[in-house]
Amino acid sequence: MTTEAVAPGAVWSAALHAEVQQFYAHQMQLLDLGEAEQWSLTFTTDAVFDVPTLPEPVRGRPGLVAAVRRARAEPAAAGERHRHFMGMADVRPLPDGTVAVRSYTIVYATPVGGASRVHRTCVCEDVLVRGADGTLRVAHRVVSRDDLP
Repeated sequence: MTTEAVAPGAVWSAALHAEVQQFYAHQMQLLDLGEAEQWSLTFTTDAVFDVPTLPEPVRGRPGLVAAVRRARAEPAAAGERHRHFMGMADVRPLPDGTVAVRSYTIVYATPVGGASRVHRTCVCEDVLVRGADGTLRVAHRVVSRDDLP
């Protein structure tokens, strides 16, 4: 069966799950390529991005662009590339039309010419909404890291 009820008035579907997986694949590719402006467009204009490596949540696309640029500077200075793998997505459509997604993210670090290692493991909790064009966008993201209390 391809559908099951997950909340009153909401239905899970294989098509939605596949769409969410593709959304994250594209979003993480943009992040890893340093396409800060394009990556920010995968969020709503007033999105909130709450990650423990920043002193306070980032709000809005300009803040997201700046955060990506700062975050990319550190591995670049160390001669490393970072790759984000987002998986184990638990997709929960909600009655209000939003989609709650809880997933695991592994960040791999690879020194140029060296061996890869796990840099971080995180839990990512998103609220996705549909833009006017019908595409998914992140309205709110909370990231927690496994190595922090």
